[in-house]
Amino acid sequence: MVKEPQPQEIPLLSANKTLFTYLHLVANKQLTLDMLATGCTAIAYETVEVNRFLPLLAPMSEVAGRMSIQVGAAALQRPNGGRGVLLGGVPGVAPGKVVILGGGSVGVSAAAMAIGLRADVTLLDINLKRLGEIDEMFHGQVKTVASSPYAIE
Repeated sequence: MVKEPQPQEIPLLSANKTLFTYLHLVANKQLTLDMLATGCTAIAYETVEVNRFLPLLAPMSEVAGRMSIQVGAAALQRPNGGRGVLLGGVPGVAPGKVVILGGGSVGVSAAAMAIGLRADVTLLDINLKRLGEIDEMFHGQVKTVASSPYAIE
């Protein structure tokens, strides 16, 4: 499995079974309670750590970052209720603006996708060292801003 168990799958779990998947228990109290009641051994992909790195979560974070830009771009289209913004712009029309909160795996993947679409990208993070790394990574194509409530507003 690569997704948390669905309600109809919970009865299939028992104390003599081991489940190894993405669990996302923080987001779903009922799932947590249901999983505890089964007595099964459950190992969450998102918690497997090797040398302070989450190797099973990293690819999902990359997918999430890239998808966020695709979904956002689609939402900006007029037929989808958006304002008709084209992220990359066209000659004579400025590109759309993308703001990314956080410079972790998801944020960097989102920035890469947005830059690829030629959007005007600003990324905020609380870690100034990380902002420097991101500035170098994208050769100045991403505006980096120290995150604060004021900056976000």
